Amino acid sequence: MKLILTTALCLAAPLAASALPAVGDQIGTDPATATTALEAAGCMGPKFEAEDGKIEAKCHDAAGARWEIYIDPQSGAVAQVKADD
Repeated sequence: MKLILTTALCLAAPLAASALPAVGDQIGTDPATATTALEAAGCMGPKFEAEDGKIEAKCHDAAGARWEIYIDPQSGAVAQVKADD
């Protein structure tokens, strides 16, 4: 039984890690709305700052990988998603 559960969790981990916002997804521009949308998409604990004319949200996924999500401040849409260096 433990082997089945372990195998299922190992197979599901990559799916959880890929559950991030995608370019074009509507996130919003105010912190409360953006936090709710990002966390629903698997981007946990977002912290926001302005960068190069966009809103940058730094967060982590379920696997602990860190991500940078760039949001267009006019439309509230995701403009870019990249791994945090």
